[in-house]
Amino acid sequence: MQGSLSDSDWKLLLHRIKEGRCTPFLGAGASFPALPLGGGLAERWSSEHSYPLADRTDLPRVAQYLAVTYDSMFPKEELANSFKKCAPPDFSARDEPHSVLSKLPLPIYMTTNYDDFMIRALKAQGREGVRETCRWKSDIKHLPSEFEKGYVPSAQQPVVFHLHGYLDETKSMVLTEDDYLDLLSTDQRILPPRIQEAFTDSTLLFLGYGLADWNFRVLFRALVEYLDKSSTRSHVSVQLSQVRQDMTDEQKESVQKYFDKHFSSLRIRVFWGTCRDFVSELSRRWEAFNGSG
Repeated sequence: MQGSLSDSDWKLLLHRIKEGRCTPFLGAGASFPALPLGGGLAERWSSEHSYPLADRTDLPRVAQYLAVTYDSMFPKEELANSFKKCAPPDFSARDEPHSVLSKLPLPIYMTTNYDDFMIRALKAQGREGVRETCRWKSDIKHLPSEFEKGYVPSAQQPVVFHLHGYLDETKSMVLTEDDYLDLLSTDQRILPPRIQEAFTDSTLLFLGYGLADWNFRVLFRALVEYLDKSSTRSHVSVQLSQVRQDMTDEQKESVQKYFDKHFSSLRIRVFWGTCRDFVSELSRRWEAFNGSG
């Protein structure tokens, strides 16, 4: 049951992209394998720091343990140091998610990742990306913002908005359980108006998330209000990581039917496959669609 987007779903998505009314959301799967996934990093930290509980692959919980054991900045600094040693992805690969997205005429790219891969991919295409971050707590409200200078995102100068912070400003990173809870309790008006508009006036395209990921669950919960307000013509496409490989075909189909039904009330269509499967198909269809006028 690989994929579940109909031709009409794809056609609508491609039209939204051409209009500049599509907003991608990038999750950890978009940066894998250049960067490790949260579960692998949590497992390594659990071994290195004698994490005593059973949920050794739950990154926010293991990070919370490190924050309590050492201090609140320790896990963020550890992650930043680890990620900065990793080589960037091959942006010349046809199935590299950031590269595929950088070729689309979009003004806004959202990410819950800490890396700068989207900015780099845009630069490789000759587009000047502007990095912004969510000021979700008091000690990062001082960070400069181009929005305060009248900046308006465009296809040529798009914004890459980091909802969960970025590596070069470790205080901005949302990583521990406490961070996620604090983010959820934050007034959503902290987001710039242009970013809020993107949630209600465009198709949202989620890339590289898993159904059980903390960042997806928190993000989805925060966006439900915006999705409810979005116009009836707005179509939302979601790409999620595949269900577990150890499941039978019947179990996979049952899970997929459940989530297809769950998301359909918010006009969300689910593509079942890897992030690279999706962007390969997106790239092929976009080239054919854009070439046809």
